[in-house]
Amino acid sequence: MDRTQHMRTWIGACASVTIAAMGVVCAVSTAYAQSGKYPNKPMRWVIPYAAGGGTDSIARPIAQKLGEVLGQSIVYENKGGGGGIIAAETVAKSAPDGYTFLVGAGNTQIVASALHSKLPYDPIKDFIPITKFATVPNVLVAYPGFPAKNLRELVAYGKANSGKINWSSSGNGAAGHLGMVLFCQQAGIKVTHVPFKGAGAAVPALLAGDVDLLLANTGAFLSQIRAGKLRAMAQGGLKRVSVLPDVPTFNESGYPGFDNGSFYGLLAPAGTPPAIIRLMHTEIVKLLRSPEMIARLEAEGGYAVGNTPEQFLEEIKADSARWAKVIKEAGITVD
Repeated sequence: MDRTQHMRTWIGACASVTIAAMGVVCAVSTAYAQSGKYPNKPMRWVIPYAAGGGTDSIARPIAQKLGEVLGQSIVYENKGGGGGIIAAETVAKSAPDGYTFLVGAGNTQIVASALHSKLPYDPIKDFIPITKFATVPNVLVAYPGFPAKNLRELVAYGKANSGKINWSSSGNGAAGHLGMVLFCQQAGIKVTHVPFKGAGAAVPALLAGDVDLLLANTGAFLSQIRAGKLRAMAQGGLKRVSVLPDVPTFNESGYPGFDNGSFYGLLAPAGTPPAIIRLMHTEIVKLLRSPEMIARLEAEGGYAVGNTPEQFLEEIKADSARWAKVIKEAGITVD
């Protein structure tokens, strides 16, 4: 090889190394720029219920803290109606750019497809789960004059007075209603279902003795339980919540595996970039593991979760199959 050819070969090799190095630098710079750019404007969390409910007490503090961490405000949009369908459809059809999220719950992700023959979104395919914030078990309460003091006495009373127990709920297809159906199936009793438009409307009727029982979130009547105006008979979670340490669960009262309550978590539209999902998951889980947030959620009668997107998705699938079976067997529909 002559000197000219040698120089050309050397220059070509150097050029190849330089181009490769530049490619690495560009890739790193692009990734850095993308991470530095997001979020660069306020984000929107869509809530499938009216303001002032249990979802707000769980999700609002998380949204506020997360906004501080990410350096952008989170616009909290209550979009009630249609049993959560309107809010879920809004997010499912939003741009998957990391600026619109759904604060999902059982109504939107678990039972909607079983309760409605035509759903304008797919709870599995149209969303990417990020993490479950918290689980809030339902609690079965009775007005003080109700004869039964515990589940054993309730079942005995129910069998002796078939169809005469007025069991209220926060609505047809609500978690408390489905829990009532499941319990009655397992216990072999029949009751009269009295649906209300939310637990807030059902509690006054319970206090007045117009209905006998209500299975709903702890926060709906914790103050009345503490004041002795309502009697807590059983908790719907697999473990007791700290605000009601002396109230047994259905699970430990002869109904193993009984698990009924509400969950709240964050989901993004399908197609949202994985890097954004990872960032949101990481920061939210950090918040959920802080002593302050753990205490706050416990005060609401729940407990922090902070699972992975994969775990959250599997839970949604499993719970959907479980409650679809209950709904089908009971012939429940809201269409």
